[in-house]
Amino acid sequence: MRIIGIDYGDARVGIATSDETGFLATANCTVNVTGMRDACKKVTEKIKELGGTKIVLGLPKNMDGSESFRAEKSKAFAEMLTTSTNLEVVFVDERLSTVEAYTYMNITDFNGKKRREVVDALSAQIILQSYLDREKK
Repeated sequence: MRIIGIDYGDARVGIATSDETGFLATANCTVNVTGMRDACKKVTEKIKELGGTKIVLGLPKNMDGSESFRAEKSKAFAEMLTTSTNLEVVFVDERLSTVEAYTYMNITDFNGKKRREVVDALSAQIILQSYLDREKK
């Protein structure tokens, strides 16, 4: 089973994949998009290309655990993905995933122009790995 992790954004969508055993998440790519419909089309194509069987989507939450203003956009995107892929979408709290991604890049001295391209895919990897770890327990 190949699970696809997604960090949804208005301009870029990060995509990560699990290994076949569902043990390890790996950053795959960042897709540049121009709105929700374009994001759905491009992400659906990528999911099919990767052989995805389930989708894990980051759900933006505030630090107090309440859903952020972006949560509604993520939920609408999830509905579009479910319709276009016929796959289950599972939400995972994505609080601080981007901060964590930047921290990893700082620790490893990953600097330069590529940071912007990589941060969303790395965030998707963090979101997916948190789901995989939760499912193991």
